[in-house]
Amino acid sequence: MIAGDPSREGAGAAALRPGESHYVEIRGLRYHFRHWRGDPGRRVVLLHGWMDVSASFQFLVDAMSPQWDVIAPDWRGYGLSDWGKSDCYWFPDYLADLDALLEHIQPDAPVNLVGHSLGGNVASLYAGVRPARVARLVNLEGFGLPPTRPEQAPARYARWLEELRERPSLRPYTSYAGLADRLQKGNPRLTRGRAEFLARHWGRETGDGQVSLRSDPAHKIVNPMLYRFEEVRAIWQQVTAPTLWVDTTETDNLSRLKITPQHHAERRAAFSRLRYVTLPDAGHMLHHDQPERVARLIEDFLREAL
Repeated sequence: MIAGDPSREGAGAAALRPGESHYVEIRGLRYHFRHWRGDPGRRVVLLHGWMDVSASFQFLVDAMSPQWDVIAPDWRGYGLSDWGKSDCYWFPDYLADLDALLEHIQPDAPVNLVGHSLGGNVASLYAGVRPARVARLVNLEGFGLPPTRPEQAPARYARWLEELRERPSLRPYTSYAGLADRLQKGNPRLTRGRAEFLARHWGRETGDGQVSLRSDPAHKIVNPMLYRFEEVRAIWQQVTAPTLWVDTTETDNLSRLKITPQHHAERRAAFSRLRYVTLPDAGHMLHHDQPERVARLIEDFLREAL
């Protein structure tokens, strides 16, 4: 049982692989990570996406062989980790946080990194900035943001200043069941049991009896710095680790982010040792929709190095 976690009701607790909660000081913040113990020689680090939490990987961990030693942090401002101490969040901080965390959990050997969405982008950049620290890289739907143009900069900075003044908030829910309803509405493939489990980990009770997400609303403030794809590609081209990139047939993120098939192919081509897989019958939250199939893809890929 993960110490200090919310209730596990609704997920079929008897079937869940037990884990532990740990806390470590990372760059002035109290960072939380989950540890499902296995063989330390088969360690995997899982990195969650935007507005998500580490507990979101529970279904994937349950589907993996218990031999794997799995660690998953809550990024700053998410889950059980401290919120950031500034008024907004900067993407490079994720890289620095990951670098410090890996020094704590595995300082003497390269690691296997698996990242979903935001976590996939962080893992892919880290693997290019610190190529000697990454043994194998798995990118789950972390294809980046649309390219930008310099002339977009004035409006982007103006929007950032306005959002700092009119700070965002997160919608409250009347109960965990209400949050579970919202999760199922956003992802019709999500079973009720999984939705109730996620609601208990994504949400927390507030003083007025409502439920709010365990996320700092400041994550919704726009990044004033434009996404410079040329710089990102230059980093990806430095990745030396064998890379598994998994997308899904039912994802809507490519169209939502206006990433064309040509842009997508160009991004994949930046990785010199890439294996590309498209998973059917799953959306962007593939670790919720098809955890068993995602687990097999990851395990088969990582076993090649054993």
